[in-house]
Amino acid sequence: MCGRFTQRYTWEEVQAFLNLTGPALNLRPRYNVAPSQEVAVVRTSGDGRSLSMLRWGLIPSWAREPNIGYKLINARAETASAKPSFRAAWRAGLPDPGRRLLRVDPPGRGEAAVAVRAEGRRAVRLRRAMGALDGTRGDGVHGIARRMGAGGEAIETCTILTTAANATVARIHNRMPVILPPDAFAPWLSGEAVPLGPYPADAMTAHPVSTLVNRPANDDPRCVEPVAA
Repeated sequence: MCGRFTQRYTWEEVQAFLNLTGPALNLRPRYNVAPSQEVAVVRTSGDGRSLSMLRWGLIPSWAREPNIGYKLINARAETASAKPSFRAAWRAGLPDPGRRLLRVDPPGRGEAAVAVRAEGRRAVRLRRAMGALDGTRGDGVHGIARRMGAGGEAIETCTILTTAANATVARIHNRMPVILPPDAFAPWLSGEAVPLGPYPADAMTAHPVSTLVNRPANDDPRCVEPVAA
């Protein structure tokens, strides 16, 4: 469902908004983030919040091949805690739960963008940080890396949580990303119970964008510009 999004902010912008304490990252504007690519994800630990680059497409610890990540770019919020592919990330122990924030765009710059497929391969941009799960879990992931000949390092991965569509998104798809308001960031990251239902429809807008987003190599402002329906 959620197959593209944007991340268009500087380190200074996201650091100020989310009060990050970890090392700075050199972030470039992204207009067409695609599965298997690295995405900037907020983590929390005893040292505070930090920004890390994780591969989009969760690879469970039991997976034999890393390509399973292409099938696990999204997880249903209603069932992620029980599904074999996602439950380890969901239940990971505190103080470092598997819950993450996938910060999309800062306030004043569209706030988020998610491209979803509909009839006729139409891509639509939605405006509004999304909930995410971290799939980096111990020796299973290390084993995949070794079999890939990558020197034994861990592959750090994540997935985007989805929920039922609100009225704005329902015209396009029956699912939408879980979008968290700022007052839910801290509870979510600390492992508390947070409502994961649809975001208010009247707080979102949507517009068609070019089919340029169908090709991951296209990553420039044209990917988010409105086009005729």
